[in-house]
Amino acid sequence: MLVAMAPAARAADPQPYTVSIAATGNDDLDTTLNDSAQLVTLHGKGDIPPFALVERARSDIQRLKTALDSFGYYDAKVAIAIDGRSLEDPELPAYLDAVPNGTSATVKVSIDKGPLFRLGAIAIDGAVPQTDRNALGLKTGDPAIAGNVLDGQSRLLNALLEDGYALAKVDAPVAYLNEGAHTLDLTFHVVTGPKADIGEITFKGLQDVNADFARRALTIHPGDPYKPSKIEAARQALAKLGVFSGVSVRAADHLSPDGRIALVFDVKERKQHAVTFTGAYSTDLGISLSATWSHRNLFGNAEQLNLTAAGTGLGNATQGLGYTLSAQFIKPLFLRPDQTLEFDVSGIKQHLDAYDQKVETVAGFLRRKFTPEWTGSAGLSFAHDDVTQEGTQTLYELIAAPITVSYDTTGITDVLHDPTHGWRASAAITPTQSFGGTNLTFFVLQTSASTYFDLSGNGRSVLALRGLAGSILGGSNLSVPPDQRLYAGGSATVRGFAYQSIGPQFSDGNPVGAKSVDAASIEFRQRIGEDWGGVAFVDAGQASTGAPFTGDVRAGAGVGARYYTPIGAVRLDVAVPLNPLPKGDKFEIYIGLGQAF
Repeated sequence: MLVAMAPAARAADPQPYTVSIAATGNDDLDTTLNDSAQLVTLHGKGDIPPFALVERARSDIQRLKTALDSFGYYDAKVAIAIDGRSLEDPELPAYLDAVPNGTSATVKVSIDKGPLFRLGAIAIDGAVPQTDRNALGLKTGDPAIAGNVLDGQSRLLNALLEDGYALAKVDAPVAYLNEGAHTLDLTFHVVTGPKADIGEITFKGLQDVNADFARRALTIHPGDPYKPSKIEAARQALAKLGVFSGVSVRAADHLSPDGRIALVFDVKERKQHAVTFTGAYSTDLGISLSATWSHRNLFGNAEQLNLTAAGTGLGNATQGLGYTLSAQFIKPLFLRPDQTLEFDVSGIKQHLDAYDQKVETVAGFLRRKFTPEWTGSAGLSFAHDDVTQEGTQTLYELIAAPITVSYDTTGITDVLHDPTHGWRASAAITPTQSFGGTNLTFFVLQTSASTYFDLSGNGRSVLALRGLAGSILGGSNLSVPPDQRLYAGGSATVRGFAYQSIGPQFSDGNPVGAKSVDAASIEFRQRIGEDWGGVAFVDAGQASTGAPFTGDVRAGAGVGARYYTPIGAVRLDVAVPLNPLPKGDKFEIYIGLGQAF
């Protein structure tokens, strides 16, 4: 019995193999061929018996031909040989059975693309406006690439929908192959249906959010022309309110009796309460820890209340402990859909090398989004400011009216994601009236910009640049309250130097503060695997009592590591000063959440 079974057992022995597919000269086609072939995709997932290897190769011939068809090579030839023997060789199975155990078979795939077929006649069967016909984007003579043809089908359908044909249908094209002329004729069958306006709009899933508020937040209304781009913008506007974890929209599959099409917004509300913890560490400022309690829907209209308590200077023996207590109220859709009202109340105590401070502030802001890229705000604040510098305690009463404009083309709406392209820029002017220690009117001007270049094309290698400048108009340097002066040094300006250490100094080496500041950074960011990343950076900046760009330039350089988590990138940077201060630190370490800028 054992002798009789021996040949069958021998035939079932695993057969290792190597495989190669001949290059076609088209990188995209080569990638598709390799992705289509089971000889490639299943290689390395375990050896198979010889008969199974032959069957895998035979089944791959049709898969590879389908891939070639999709690129317009409808007359291509595919041949597969194992150790130089054709799959049609009747002796191939016996040959593979005789291959010694552990010996790899060599599988080679040869490709003869043949002529490239091109599009011939292109017809649209249906009453379609000429402007929408042009959206097809296909013309006679184009390579007959399947992906391009399907993209044209999608473009035509999207154009019809955007033109108000809410029930339009575009069938998959009927293709006629002309082998003699090497062309592919196409016919698209289209049913447009009537144009329609938006009809009744309803919501599903609302619980604590007021329906009237949700309806007011929409940027579309019954009677508006049906337009998917406008409907999607309305969906995004709802999602950005912060009270929904999910928002989707669907149109009815038929028109209502009045010829309109109804929309249903399906929403899922977020939990109303949230607690957030954050922490950071740097060798110059020590440890900071904060906790924030948030109510996301205080009165049912997406009003947000944030209460924050933070401890600063923890573990820093030279500066001592500080705290921040703050309350923030945000009311969206204030008087108009693109406008937000904000009130802030805060109390801060901090001990810095430049000064010690206790300040209570009340502020209100009106913020408006002018376009997807441009945002502006104007506000009014009052501060009771108790500052001690160089042993002199001064009480200031400050009234300020900050005006800010911001520009953002990075496309990032979630702070947990890193920008990989585009610009961020802002400019602010803050007229301020000081009473108490000094009666002084001054203006604080500040500008900043950062830009990002995706060097790899997939967001894994990014070059980030940052620049900022600020100046104070009015009064002398020492007449401006110390906490309103400008400083350089630290993670926000020049890494490698202690916080506020760059600029004018008193005789004991403590910072005075400046009337102008400027800084620039260049940082290269590289993702490593799925969860890790590294950076290398150089920062430079100056602060002076005169105009910007007139002080002593200080520069720092360093490297860092990033660990990417669901709540953002954990950042570790180590920086050294390139031209250190006489009594400055030799290095600085920064740990936090998110990129430096």
